[in-house]
Amino acid sequence: MLEQYIQDRLQHKELLLMTHIVLGYPSYDKSMYLVESMVEAGVDLMELQIPFSEPMADGPVILKANAEALKAGATLEKSLEMAEKITANFDIPFLFMTYYNILFKHGVSDFVSKMHDIGIKGAIIPDLPPEEASEYLQAMQQHKLDPVHIFTPNSSLERKQELNKHTSGFMYTVARKGVTGKDTQFGDELGDYLVECRQATDLPLALGFGVKSKADFDFIRGKADVAIIGSEAIRVMEDQGVEAVGPFIHSIIN
Repeated sequence: MLEQYIQDRLQHKELLLMTHIVLGYPSYDKSMYLVESMVEAGVDLMELQIPFSEPMADGPVILKANAEALKAGATLEKSLEMAEKITANFDIPFLFMTYYNILFKHGVSDFVSKMHDIGIKGAIIPDLPPEEASEYLQAMQQHKLDPVHIFTPNSSLERKQELNKHTSGFMYTVARKGVTGKDTQFGDELGDYLVECRQATDLPLALGFGVKSKADFDFIRGKADVAIIGSEAIRVMEDQGVEAVGPFIHSIIN
């Protein structure tokens, strides 16, 4: 499972990197190329986002990517097919990131079963709190997949501890309030927040929302276990082309 994989990798690296792509953006072929270039650059695990019309946790960059993917014809079925090709071709763990409506319309148990069958290792569903997720959590446990929940700066210690009871693999730790893609201040306050997060869970901490540079990555080293880069990689792709993403990732971690 993901926790053991992360712990094993941490024996050789101080900080791991997880990246995020939107399946079908800018196309399914280019999604495959992005995955290949990121894996070759040294990414340790990756979120595959299934496009959705109302991605409420995402900022303008990823929101636009979702909208453009859907406009270009992205569907759940095509995304599942692409995810199966990705897991068959690359030897790192992949997670789905999407929203509950996708699972609800497909059928929660069937969706989780499909995740297992195509080689997905876990999922991040930001709009599905554990209090409303009994079918999902049971199905994830049945198929030995990891449901990843989210700590935010608004979460009390009690809430963090409750989320921890329903989480496995790692804890997704949001660096600041708001949505993805905005600026984050990497300083003492963030360091103190991560110390508090450590008090609430023994799982590896993955820090996302606003990681953009090698300086950010280096700041996180020793404070969390996984850094997450999402919006910035998409910005690089949009500004410089898909060929620039691999070198960008390589520059972050080397």
